Amino acid sequence: MPSPSPLSPALLTDRYELTMLAAALADGTADRDCVFEVFARRLPHGRRYGVLAGTGRLLEALADFRFGDAELDSLRAQGLDDPSLLDHLAGFRFTGDVDGYAEGDFYFPGSPVLTVRAPFGQAVLLETLALSVLNHDSAIAAAGARMVGAACGRPCIEMGSRRTHEEAAVAAARAAALVGFAATSNLAAGARYGVPTTGTSAHAFTLLHDDEAAAFRAQLDTLGVDTTLLVDTYDTEQGIRTAVEVAGPGLGAVRLDSGDLTVQATRARELLDSLGATKTKVIVTSDLDEYAIAALAAAPVDGYGVGTSLVTGSGAPTVGMVYKLVERDGVPVAKNSEGKRSVGGRKHAVRRHDAAGTATAEVVSAAPITAAEHDRELIVPLVRGGEPVDRRTPAEALVAARELHERVRATLPAEAWSLMRGEPVLETLDS
Repeated sequence: MPSPSPLSPALLTDRYELTMLAAALADGTADRDCVFEVFARRLPHGRRYGVLAGTGRLLEALADFRFGDAELDSLRAQGLDDPSLLDHLAGFRFTGDVDGYAEGDFYFPGSPVLTVRAPFGQAVLLETLALSVLNHDSAIAAAGARMVGAACGRPCIEMGSRRTHEEAAVAAARAAALVGFAATSNLAAGARYGVPTTGTSAHAFTLLHDDEAAAFRAQLDTLGVDTTLLVDTYDTEQGIRTAVEVAGPGLGAVRLDSGDLTVQATRARELLDSLGATKTKVIVTSDLDEYAIAALAAAPVDGYGVGTSLVTGSGAPTVGMVYKLVERDGVPVAKNSEGKRSVGGRKHAVRRHDAAGTATAEVVSAAPITAAEHDRELIVPLVRGGEPVDRRTPAEALVAARELHERVRATLPAEAWSLMRGEPVLETLDS
């Protein structure tokens, strides 16, 4: 029996958006021109910056945001049977404009990372999709950026697919690549986004064979001497000796996945050198996060494999972005709830820099901003009339986002890379 066709991203939404739309269609307000903004009121506790990720995925989903027969049947089955609503959705196509920060850029409290201008009946439907994508991917990107910083130039490999939802794993691999991870173990991320993939073997492969030597020999015969051998299934020291004995001193790398990694890496490096395998790299895995990576800075480690902590945001699985109406028919509107106030009006944003090129402030205002010397405009066009401005492939767009992130990363003050809890490294100012 064939599997059912996948449903449209249009159903990746909250029901209340459709109930609001039904009421707006009934009272005639669905066609009002509206501006919604996505922003975070604050960063996760103690974090010094945010990284915007997921914009490319959101725009991919927007292109397929349609209500076909299967989607409409599903709505009817759930009790959403208002004829005006269903007629509106049957012909739905987003025709509005979207602007925002370029994917890969940093953001701070109040930064308008995404702005949607469209009739209310269109813009209201994008809330859940926009927030679910941007909150998830930006959380992974921020965690990954902290890990890349802690690694001080040593490569990080994303390997968290077994620790999260299968589609979240692909998104996490993409977000990690955006902020500088060298590779992923996730094949779907390689297929969809061109992220380099890597992978060797698990302990099960060693246990499958009668002894380590047989397992190592089989892996070497298949993957060549540049492969990475997992040496701590039984006894790490003996595993290293066996690995060099079977592969020779030209073995690519050994992987350590247990124990005190600082001690294990030091002993492994000493033993490899004594066996003549001076160029064999030492790769470490095992529940690493940015703090563990930083603690290994002085150890003879050549690369890190990161899983659970990365794909769960390393303690901040969401970044608290919200989607708020800020303008209606050209008139600013704002929410005044205690602790959740918003600022009305479509925002402008620039980042201030000193003469040396170091960022000094994030300037966000509903009024036009008079650009100062060394200011950088932050908001770029993403969609016009429902059509994406950027026509690059998903893989090409990811490369561009990664390159932007690397450039902008170099402009933040040095204190941004401290792992100690602190305030945002840039203050958000109103011009």
